[in-house]
Formats: sequence, C-alpha cells, structure tokens
Amino acid sequence: MKNILINDNLWQTRVAITQDGVLQNIYFATHNQESLERSFFKGMVTKVLPGIQTAFVNIGQERAGFLHISEIDRELAIENMNKRAQVEYDEQGAKQEEPKQKTLRQKPNIAKIVKEGDPILIQVSKEPVYEKGAKLTTCFTLPGRFFVLTPNIPRLGVSKKIEDRDERHRLKDIVRNNLPEGMGGIIRTTSVGRTEQELAKDLRFLVETWQTIQKNFNSAEPEAKIHEDFPLSLQVVRDHLDDDVEAVITDSKENQKELYKFIKTIAPEHSMKVKLYTEAVPLFKEYNIDSQIKLALDKKVPLKSGGSLIIETTEAMAVVDVNTGKFTGKSNLEDTIFKTNMEAAQEVARQLRLRNIGGLIVIDFIDMASSGNRSKLFNTLEKTLREKDKFQSVVLKVSEFGLVQMTRKRSGKTLTQQLMQTCPCCKGIGHISSIQTNSYTVLRTLQEELQRINGQKEITINVNTELFEYLSSIEYNALLALEKEYKVKITLMTDQNMGPTQYKISKN
Repeated sequence: MKNILINDNLWQTRVAITQDGVLQNIYFATHNQESLERSFFKGMVTKVLPGIQTAFVNIGQERAGFLHISEIDRELAIENMNKRAQVEYDEQGAKQEEPKQKTLRQKPNIAKIVKEGDPILIQVSKEPVYEKGAKLTTCFTLPGRFFVLTPNIPRLGVSKKIEDRDERHRLKDIVRNNLPEGMGGIIRTTSVGRTEQELAKDLRFLVETWQTIQKNFNSAEPEAKIHEDFPLSLQVVRDHLDDDVEAVITDSKENQKELYKFIKTIAPEHSMKVKLYTEAVPLFKEYNIDSQIKLALDKKVPLKSGGSLIIETTEAMAVVDVNTGKFTGKSNLEDTIFKTNMEAAQEVARQLRLRNIGGLIVIDFIDMASSGNRSKLFNTLEKTLREKDKFQSVVLKVSEFGLVQMTRKRSGKTLTQQLMQTCPCCKGIGHISSIQTNSYTVLRTLQEELQRINGQKEITINVNTELFEYLSSIEYNALLALEKEYKVKITLMTDQNMGPTQYKISKN
C-alpha cells in the first residue's frame, strides 16, 4: 500500500511517500526560501575561464552559478562559435563562407561560445551546495507526467523500466507524431498503456511551456527568473502518482483543493484519491513519519535480521558498511552473510533515496566465498535501484576487494544538508579535542603569555566548568609551578557560557 502524505503549513511543506507504512522518500520546501532546481533564468555571463572550460553566470543569487562546456547543448555551441568566427573574419575582410566550415572542425572552447556580458537562457540543474554556486545547463528539460521534454536536443529515449519491445515502439511512434521537429525527450514509465490522446495532451502542454519561456526571455530583465516548476506537493504528485498509490492525504484544506484541481487536469482517474486529514493528532505523527526522519539522520541503520548499516557521507563520496551484528543464521556462516547482505541491498537502495545521497557511492558488503551469492547480491541491488529509484544509477560488480562501487544522480541537497547544520564545537569534524588536550592547550598558551609579559603580578583564566575541574585538580601542580617560576598569581574562574575548547586569559 503506497501513500503520499502532505503536511502543509505557513512555514514549510513536507511531502512523504510511504510503502506499507515504511518511509521511502521525503521532500521539504521552506516558504521563505526559493527553490532553484529546474528553474529558468535570464543569466548574465560574468567570467569565462577557458582553462577549466567553465563560465560563471549571475542569476540574481548570492553566488554566481557555474556553466561547464559539457552542459552547453551542441546547437547553441556551434551557433555561437560560428557567429564569433564570422565577426572575426568580417573584421579581417575575409570571405564570409569560411568561418562555418572552420568552426565545425575546431575543438570546442567555451571562450568561443560565451563571453563576459552575454545574456544567456539557462536552467539550474543542481542547487548550490557547501561553497559552490548552482550548477547550470543549457541542455533544458521540462518534466511532464508521461514525458520529459528536451526542447533543444532532438534525441528520443525510453525509460529502461519499460521492457516490452512492442510498447516501446508504440510509444515512440506516438511521440514522433506529436512532437515538433528539432525537439526530443524521454518517455517516462508512467506512459505505459496510455492512449495517444493522453500523451499528446502532455506533450502539447510541455511545448507551450517552452514557447512561453522563450518569449519571456526576450522581454525579461537581466538575472530574472523566467520560469519555475510547480509547488512541491504538485511536483511530487506529478512524478509519483500512479496506480500503486492508494491515497494522497493532506492536512490543508487549501492544499486539498489545489491537489484535486491539479490531478483532475493531469490524471482525472486518480482525482478521488485526494483525502483531507482532519484528526487532532498531527498527520506525520499519526503515520510515524517524524520518527522515521529522525532515524534517517543517524549514521547507524538497524536491519531486521540484527545486522546494521553504517553510512558516512563526505563532499566527494558516500561509504556504506554492512555488519552482521547479532544475526547468526540457522545453518552456517555463508548463509548468515548472504541473508544479511541481501537484506542490506534492499535497505541501501531505500536509504539512498530517503537521504537523497548522490555521486560516487562505495558499499562494503560482507565478504562471501560463493561467486553465485555475489552475483545474486549484485542483481538484487541493481534491480531494486532500477525498479524503485527515480534517479539514474550505475552499479559495478563486486571488486577484488569485495566492494560494490556505484554512482547515483545528484539532485538537490541531501537530507542532512536540509535538516542539520555544522556543529559549532567540532566544525564538522565529528570529534572534539579531549579535556586533557584542551587543558594542555590552556597551559601552553598561559606559559607563552607569561613569557611575553614577564613582570605581570596577576593573571585570570576563564574556562568552562569541566575544564575548570580538570585544571584545578589534575593540573593543579602545573599551575603552582608557573606561579612560582614567573612570580605571578594565577586565578582560575568558571564561565558557563564558554564551550569546551574556549578559554580567555586576561591581565588584572
């Protein structure tokens, strides 16, 4: 049983997708912060760096976005290169026919495609993360319910999840008959079994949206947002509503009306699935969503068998370690390991979706002696990702070191980035220095200060309570020795407002 649960209030919208009560996906939208992903802007090129084939583009945000040459569509690149080559040849008095032939043979160079001060239509493909600005692209995508339109890339693809060959051919023929020349896209899994009328309606809406974007670009001010995707709740319904969904439940009357109207337009057969939640117990508490979100922020994930996953993420990659824990199996060690790994494969796929982890991922499954078991494990992981994950992933077979390497498309911020902030004490390291190390730091700094201000009669040291207890008991003799050596009176005082690594040395 699959449900879409929507908690909508004045400050935030949260959307959860559950399968038999287990949280599969969670999405957040804060009302005082705009979402950039999938939005279109009239950007202004501010800097071009040929050395790294990247241009920086202002889009009215705190940091400029970055546009790599690989994210510039071929037609735009050739058109701009030809234009610039034409100007150069005109200025030199050369023949006007020569530049186009020469440009096509040139190696692409971003400095030949864009220059500082150029207005450019761009789309945000990834939200800003850490110190990086938004990732930009001119390979545009407009998602619909059955089709993802690529208005400037004339290639047509079909979701890999659609395995029936005849159905793939049927869908391709319908799209080709209804798609304008020069456009392409990807046929989504939800299109299976749909009529030509349903698909044509979706395509028509997407094409009209693209035409509006082009029109708005010409009249928009520099750095203006031209187009943005639907509100979060409508996005999730568009992307996830299918025959498996039993109900779309919201706790907002206004949101219920908006959802009903939206679903009535795009999928009228599902419009009666929209329900209003009116109970006194909050929606996410009633369906145990809040507690599951909290568990998804922990490093350790328990498995039903008694094993566990340990998930560590960095800016560059994520690592998942599988442990057997308390599970001992019923027959032998290989049986224990195989069952734990198979359960872990299912849970890893869910955790990647739930935590929105993308990029390079390394999974350290428990070593198995049987090559057949290793093959079954790989097939299970790959199949689970293919069937249940909306984002594309590539999985490699078990390596010589017993590791499974994979990549998963990044999209927006991870769950941790959305809900957590860097610890002010450890600065993101995950550890803080011990009380002993902190006390030695204070003593060394005090000694340096006494050497510098030789002749001072009184010194006061302010530290937190824990450090005060350690210095006044364990390191009391060290303080006495410093007093005697430098002929100074040292006063130790507590300050509850200080952190474990903070201290203040002052002269009286």
